[in-house]
Amino acid sequence: MESTFKNQTLGQIFNLLKITFVIVPIVAGADKFTNLLTNWEQYLNPDIANMLPVPASIFMMISGIIEIIAGIIVLKKPQIGGYIVAAWLTSIALTLLLSFNYVDVAVRDLVMAISAFSMARMTKIMH
Repeated sequence: MESTFKNQTLGQIFNLLKITFVIVPIVAGADKFTNLLTNWEQYLNPDIANMLPVPASIFMMISGIIEIIAGIIVLKKPQIGGYIVAAWLTSIALTLLLSFNYVDVAVRDLVMAISAFSMARMTKIMH
């Protein structure tokens, strides 16, 4: 009985994380094209922006496509997608920390990266 309860609880936690890491990357990725939620270019490290071969707006749209694809991968293959989302969020956080801008967002992204990594690890238990 206790084992069943633990499995159900673990399944609920896994599903909540999976839904989160499907929806959030897709919504954030789509918003890179509209900037309705925020102006995404402001989060781009200026040193990195100056090295880009394309304008910052185009770079953010490319980032948006990557995020949308990552969300779809989480939907289809949560273990692989979880690792991709975790790596993506960690890279974003590191670029923010390097410029020491938006440290609060960097910390939030690191926490989300840990959650995505945890979801990916849980996939082995769930399947």
